[in-house]
Amino acid sequence: MASAVPLLLVIASVVALGVTDNLFMLSPLVIAVQAAAIGLSIWARRSFQKGACRVTATPGGSSVIRYGPYRFVRHPMYAAALLFVWAAVASHVSVFTVAVGLAVSGIAIARVVVEERLLRARYSEYEDYARSTRALVPYVF
Repeated sequence: MASAVPLLLVIASVVALGVTDNLFMLSPLVIAVQAAAIGLSIWARRSFQKGACRVTATPGGSSVIRYGPYRFVRHPMYAAALLFVWAAVASHVSVFTVAVGLAVSGIAIARVVVEERLLRARYSEYEDYARSTRALVPYVF
């Protein structure tokens, strides 16, 4: 799960939702939620030091990032992907879309588990950061 395969599966899931016309909706609420998810993803990516962001789960920086969206959640890129996909699922509820949402959630949670192990092993200060900051949803999880 530390490879680029999970990212490719998430991208394939989003493409599958798009191809089946289940990704976007004209609802202002859905548009706002998906725009917020894209904004969160960009904000998270811009918070990395140059060259530190990786497609694999392997940590790339010299220290734990605690600024930008990382002040609120430890994995804002996964949170953004989940928010984007579940907004699509909620606006087009079907067996197919719920299955895609659950698959993306499973992939994201598995990646969080793998990354958490790697980050704890690499950074001695990560344990303190993990105690004070939620994994995916601020103040909740």
